[in-house]
Amino acid sequence: MKFVDEAPIHVQAGKGGNGCLSFRREKFVEKGGPDGGDGGDGGSVYLEADDALNTLVDYRYQPRYAAESGEPGRGRNCTGAKGDDLVLKVPVGTTVIDVDTGETLGDMTAAGERLLVAQGGWHGLGNTRFKSSTNRAPRQTTNGSLGEERSLKLELKVLADVGMLGLPNAGKSTFIRAVSAAKPKVANYPFTTLVPNLGVVQVQRHRSFVIADIPGLIEGAAEGAGLGIRFLKHLTRCRVLLHLVDLAPFDGSDPVENARAIERELASFSPTLVGRERWLVLNKTDLVPAAELDQRCNDIVEALDWQGPVFRVAAIRGEGTDVLSGRLMDYLEERKEEEEADPELAEAELESQRQMQREARERIDELREAQRLKRRAAKGQADEDEDWDDDDHDVDIEYRH
Repeated sequence: MKFVDEAPIHVQAGKGGNGCLSFRREKFVEKGGPDGGDGGDGGSVYLEADDALNTLVDYRYQPRYAAESGEPGRGRNCTGAKGDDLVLKVPVGTTVIDVDTGETLGDMTAAGERLLVAQGGWHGLGNTRFKSSTNRAPRQTTNGSLGEERSLKLELKVLADVGMLGLPNAGKSTFIRAVSAAKPKVANYPFTTLVPNLGVVQVQRHRSFVIADIPGLIEGAAEGAGLGIRFLKHLTRCRVLLHLVDLAPFDGSDPVENARAIERELASFSPTLVGRERWLVLNKTDLVPAAELDQRCNDIVEALDWQGPVFRVAAIRGEGTDVLSGRLMDYLEERKEEEEADPELAEAELESQRQMQREARERIDELREAQRLKRRAAKGQADEDEDWDDDDHDVDIEYRH
């Protein structure tokens, strides 16, 4: 199934049914009276998180949704039927944004969680509602109100405790295969993961965390090179980032410069994300001669002026991965305990995540706009060249971009 992590949709709640204007007309009844019933309420539109889904691909091909309208009232004080609510299933981890206002309406982080995104219209009143001692034959009714209409943007960000950063072929997919049951593609030739992969790391019974393998960055990703930076938004929910560095790059590049390139792309994407807790993981120690390993690792740490935790692993053999997984589990449990004990710390964490998501959204929108303008400029140039070939030199043409 195609992985789609963004989708614009348009939702329309149902209209409320109109009230009925009616009077009793019954045989052998001397005195009639108003008996017009109320209309039914319009159906509302809800989003519901479903852990059986992992992509927004369905909404890419079907972007418009409408709930059922309420039925009008009828005579004999019959109330119109209420319109059925429309419930749209989305993956757990979906953020819902109002396109017109830019407001974040909700963050679907738990299976079964529901979010009202468009309120159904209210029912109209029948003329029975307006009868009184002085108005025995009322002809007043009200119409049902329109349901809410909204343009929404759905953004899926995977729910992972730990995220991995690194250039393509740094060994991220191999690492996630070594520590979990996930089986992303790996091979002995250079290529990059195309979509995020999730794996559950079981440290001990009842002790586990989720790790995410994010497609690798390359130099210039912030300007759209390679797969760009669109998948980095999946790291905004992670509590800790693992920065994997290849100790023996197949192309002979400098591991220090490779690590700095990732830091530059990360800083360009989100200043808040670059300040997130990051651990340095020096991978492929099995490819470095034992006599040179300590010196090479120390040189990299010193050149990067790295102040955080440092680990050495050979992911393909599973060497060092158990120690790293144990340390990650301890760190995540400590953070959870601290946030449970201090509500202000928990709120600060949520605000930090929201800030990273805002920065990510703005940066991705800027990149898309720049690419759109570039395509328009290229198309305009092609049109000019084509017009020149037609020898219409006496015609003034204005190109609007």
